[in-house]
Amino acid sequence: MTEQVDTTTEVRHDGINVSDTAASKVRTLLAQEGRDDLQLRIAVQPGGCSGLRYQLFFDERNLDGDVVSDFDGVSVVVDRMSMPYLNGAVIDFVDTIEKQGFTIDNPNAGGSCACGDSFH
Repeated sequence: MTEQVDTTTEVRHDGINVSDTAASKVRTLLAQEGRDDLQLRIAVQPGGCSGLRYQLFFDERNLDGDVVSDFDGVSVVVDRMSMPYLNGAVIDFVDTIEKQGFTIDNPNAGGSCACGDSFH
């Protein structure tokens, strides 16, 4: 079985990447919140079965050292401590019979737990 790869989208290795599907889902969720002052914050924190876990949430704050990127009108923020763990990572959104939610394909992760919520 061969895997189809979308070669029209270039993956950044010096920052985070957000797919068009994920950006569209974030826009939909922000519209439901009814606030235009929120941005998607992605962070790496200690915890989970494998040592580190991802946190994705809407945030109105900007902190010193934050890296802010725009993906088709969606503002994505990563704090300076999390950035080295997320360089080159691709955030996507899947909606299938088996799974629904945001996924993170992270080339920096040495391994992950069975649930996929944490990595090392």
